[in-house]
Amino acid sequence: MNNVKIKIIEYIKKHGRVSVNQLSNNFDLSRQMIHRHLIDLIHKGIIDKIGTPPKVFYFIKKEKVAENEIDIDNKTKETIEKNYLIITSSGERKSGVEGFIYWCDKNKLPIEKTAQKYVETLKKYKKFKKNELINGTVKIKSTFKEVALKYLFYLDFYSIERFGKTKLGQLLLYAKQSQNKKLMKELIDVIRPQVVQIIIKYKIDGIGFIPPTVKRETQFMKILENYLKLQVKTLKISKIKTGIVVPQKTLNKLDDRIDNAKKTIVVEDCFQYNNVLLIDDAVGSGATLNETAAQIKQNKIAKNVIGLAITGSFKGFDVISEV
Repeated sequence: MNNVKIKIIEYIKKHGRVSVNQLSNNFDLSRQMIHRHLIDLIHKGIIDKIGTPPKVFYFIKKEKVAENEIDIDNKTKETIEKNYLIITSSGERKSGVEGFIYWCDKNKLPIEKTAQKYVETLKKYKKFKKNELINGTVKIKSTFKEVALKYLFYLDFYSIERFGKTKLGQLLLYAKQSQNKKLMKELIDVIRPQVVQIIIKYKIDGIGFIPPTVKRETQFMKILENYLKLQVKTLKISKIKTGIVVPQKTLNKLDDRIDNAKKTIVVEDCFQYNNVLLIDDAVGSGATLNETAAQIKQNKIAKNVIGLAITGSFKGFDVISEV
């Protein structure tokens, strides 16, 4: 390593986080030359960066445990690599074994023992899945006196015990919160096969998307509707604008959530369908899906209505307020 790189490392150590401009001014070198040194140091694993142009800062990378030094069998590593994802508090994405090691290190947990516990926990929750779908029909029937949905499915649990949000839960939360279209489209690519599977199996000839209640510049449900590109007629479902907008997720009582859905969701469709699929991003109480289905049935728009949520709660139908 040449003297310039060594001096850059020492400078970053001293100042914590630095920009290209700072380094360029301090060492009297062009921005292009500084960039070359920084890229090389990143490739060597000595430094890392955060931010997007024009505001990018570089810092010394914390030493981490090497994956090949962890005493975990290959099957366990494959399971973690496939299922684990964490978005850090600073917005970094860490997936697979790397992300799992980061989470264990942050929580001061033994990696090998925790990895075994993670695999066991995934097996516990996997028992509820059949053909990659979780059937929530029994739960919704035990929650509401009148159920308009023939079936209710969700693609994964939003979170699992001890380990927090699942991979789909992480993608959904941060795609919506960060208004990140790239992340939204990645999530949609992940769920598309299961959506198509349901459409084929249940002979879906109409599809509806539950409208959002929280005002955002980029609405995930709209991106979902456009990017799925399903060859199925779409129902027109609207959310009535009221003087004061009360999002479903802010209501803690089931009766209030039912009332909110009943009075603010409108299905504007004159077409008649056999089987309609209603899609929502997350099942909290299930009130919105059920009340929308009830309206479809009452107006004789469809014979059968099936509900599908990207994520749902394991503990009954409690409120998933984050999304």
